[in-house]
Amino acid sequence: MVHAPILHVNGDDPEAVVFAAQLALDYRHKFDKDIIIDLFCYRRNGHNEADEPSATQPLMYAVIKKLPTTRTLYAQKLIAEGILNAEEEKQYEDDYRESLDRGDYVVSSLVQEPNEQLFVDWKPYLGHDLVDDWDTSVDIEKLKGYGRRMAEMPEGYKLQRQVQKVVEQRLAMQTGEEPLNWGAAETLAYASLVDNDGVLVRITGEDVGRGTFSHRHSEIYNVNDGSMYVPLSHLSENQARFATYNSLLSEEAVLAFEYGYATTVPNALIVWEAQFGDFVNGAQVVIDQFISSGETKWQRVCGLTMLLPHGFEGQGPEHSSARLERFLQLCAEDNMQVITPTTPAQIYHALRRQAVRPIRKPLIVMSPKSLLRHKLATSNLEELANGKFETVLPEMDDHNADKVTRMVLCGGKVYYDLLEQRRALGLDHVAIVRIEQLYPLPETRLIAEIEKYSNLAEIVWTQEEPLNQGAWYYLAPHMFRIVVPHPTKAKVMEPVARPPSAAPATGSPKLHAQQQQALIAGGLGISVDELAQ
Repeated sequence: MVHAPILHVNGDDPEAVVFAAQLALDYRHKFDKDIIIDLFCYRRNGHNEADEPSATQPLMYAVIKKLPTTRTLYAQKLIAEGILNAEEEKQYEDDYRESLDRGDYVVSSLVQEPNEQLFVDWKPYLGHDLVDDWDTSVDIEKLKGYGRRMAEMPEGYKLQRQVQKVVEQRLAMQTGEEPLNWGAAETLAYASLVDNDGVLVRITGEDVGRGTFSHRHSEIYNVNDGSMYVPLSHLSENQARFATYNSLLSEEAVLAFEYGYATTVPNALIVWEAQFGDFVNGAQVVIDQFISSGETKWQRVCGLTMLLPHGFEGQGPEHSSARLERFLQLCAEDNMQVITPTTPAQIYHALRRQAVRPIRKPLIVMSPKSLLRHKLATSNLEELANGKFETVLPEMDDHNADKVTRMVLCGGKVYYDLLEQRRALGLDHVAIVRIEQLYPLPETRLIAEIEKYSNLAEIVWTQEEPLNQGAWYYLAPHMFRIVVPHPTKAKVMEPVARPPSAAPATGSPKLHAQQQQALIAGGLGISVDELAQ
């Protein structure tokens, strides 16, 4: 099953154990393959030295208590073979005990001086505040150059028809001829990091080379011979490494490995992407024990990035939610960042900010699905070249601020659902503001947006998730603190969400559509009948 040799060895035979360990180590070094040692033994003292195992395993431990220890068995063997006599064996035991009492090293081969070649200098990444305002601009001509080089294929390379179309469209986007979609902006972020900034980029997860929703296409295949070409690895001779690894179906194992990798390689963008955001459930222990709390528990900083496709598209309870609420509940002491980017420029700047800023904190990205190709979710090349990641995105339409009486705060895909319906109905009294970074919450930016509208009567938070999930329970105390004392006529913050639910989403497309209609109508402050008109 695991394609690895398994060495079964008796724990009461020290020489066999040493032989198995040396064989396994030699095998690993020679072939770079996994090998397993099945050490067959028992616990003499149960779970720990203070435990009384005979309380639950009386028959087993009645047998164990009668067995000689491994040391005794080995001493008897050496005496029987004439290698030691009884006096020498006793002297060895006494000397060992005295060494322990003195606190001496009792293993002669113990490494006392570590290999300094393995050390990593983390000083440049320590002692910084988690600032949001960071310049992530790149010269626009450089970006265009990256786009052209990523469109160049080896001579004679024939691409699959749809992939060829993606390459051609992306070239037009990345050279400024057309607005960029999500995949075009994301790959430009990687290109700029490995070439312009000399930063290793490593992406791991199920189908990450192509992207679960076929938006990335960082790996290109020749239809004639099946060979693979990675354009991001051929930008320049002196670029940093770009690597993708399409992993096995074990979220826990892969995320744990990437966490460890990120804690030892600071000058890098280490990314783990869930095939669907829901699949992060299978790695929850890694998130709870390491990603969210490793810095507090062990002072180990980590810049791991997690891309978690998230959005209620009517695909059912196993393909909707990356469990945003769980991450937000774990947020404290600036331990990580949680963002819900809604434009290609935002994901571009978020990824660049994560790598070029001298701060290493986990970045949790609620990635989109439908927004990968949404007609409104586009950016221009100038926004990538000159902008930065914005923690709050203001009302984008040209509204008369004096006419605005209702402010809708939201994040993620639901913004475009609200925007399209507001435009269709001409509701120019409604302003829609996106909170792109939920933690750390950009309170100053939020207050600045509220202050733009002097006639506000209502402020609501609208989310796709059920009321007991998503961001509301995390946001509520902050919003009450920000909004209630503010000198406007606005009412107390109110949430608009799907009804509380034990599951992340319904499995019925019809019910999903009904809930979505009610959600958008509630967010805009109108009835479902008015929305239908």
